[in-house]
Amino acid sequence: MTRTTQVVVIGGGQAGLAAGYHLRRRGLEFVVLDARTDPGGAWQHTWDSLHLFSPAAYSSLPGWLMPPQPGEEYPDAAHVVTYLRDYEKRYELDVQRPVRVLAVHRDGQLLRVETDSGTWHARAVISATGTWWRPFLPAVPGRGAFGGRQLHTVDYRRPQDFAGRRVIVVGGGNSGAQIAADLAHDTQLTWVTQRPPRFLADDIDGRVLFDVASARRQALDEGRTDNGGVALLGDIVAVPPVREARDRGLLKATPMFTRLVPGGVEWADGTRAEADVIIWCTGFRPALSHLAPLQLRGRHGHIDTAGTRAVDEPRLHLLGYGDWTGPASATLIGAGRPARDAASEIAALLAG
Repeated sequence: MTRTTQVVVIGGGQAGLAAGYHLRRRGLEFVVLDARTDPGGAWQHTWDSLHLFSPAAYSSLPGWLMPPQPGEEYPDAAHVVTYLRDYEKRYELDVQRPVRVLAVHRDGQLLRVETDSGTWHARAVISATGTWWRPFLPAVPGRGAFGGRQLHTVDYRRPQDFAGRRVIVVGGGNSGAQIAADLAHDTQLTWVTQRPPRFLADDIDGRVLFDVASARRQALDEGRTDNGGVALLGDIVAVPPVREARDRGLLKATPMFTRLVPGGVEWADGTRAEADVIIWCTGFRPALSHLAPLQLRGRHGHIDTAGTRAVDEPRLHLLGYGDWTGPASATLIGAGRPARDAASEIAALLAG
């Protein structure tokens, strides 16, 4: 089956829905193709205790403020899933699922989007597949020799699954800190970080982070190397569970080990720690394999963009992969502006 539309949006998570909202406002014909069975994007696959960094009103997609969650200043992931599902219905977005996009090709004046349920032809494509589906595991010596269980952030759900076990959490970012705090009470925890963890001030949340990201982007756009006059002395947001574990002395970081051994890990001086489980909170890479036929990726894995538009393929826009596709574009509140800009550029392209 082959179908044609003006715009194909790949990905039905928060960035894809923000794109759909602005494309609809522009009066463009589009379809959103989502590989997941249910609405909610990556939020439906996170760990149970995950909460947003910001209150609901500051974590919203364009057009509709997220309703507050009763009894919670910072909504949990389940509340976000409900919001995204209701957002689709509210704006009657044409999301087709489950549809897995296999490849995007140039096809004359159109782009050909091949899926597991047929082919679409479009005059423009927005890729909004995010990063959750491409977890990164570092090449640490001996990783294949470890005899215990190894997980990534994407696999972790709840501390009860590891109660009483020797667990090593690797990663000094927000995911590493939150999962370590989650496990600090019920496991024999070792938290390993590449460098000493740096906690942001307790009063900093997602609202401040978005303002900083916007100021940094504006500074770069204006040719300045500073960050817009805003400095953040830290990396980890001190959400309540992290703050509590930190203040109780349960979040003590250990420097990164040099290799894995069958029973655990080993440092350069020969010191070892036994482990039953290692959880790698080591980040993600953009999920861009479907764009490989376009041959746009540089040596660092990113596609060169001007705003959200691919420099070498003006019919392609990228949303939600990080600051290189818009300030804080991988967040709920940050998805709206780049989606608006992409829809505006696509409307101009189609009009031309």
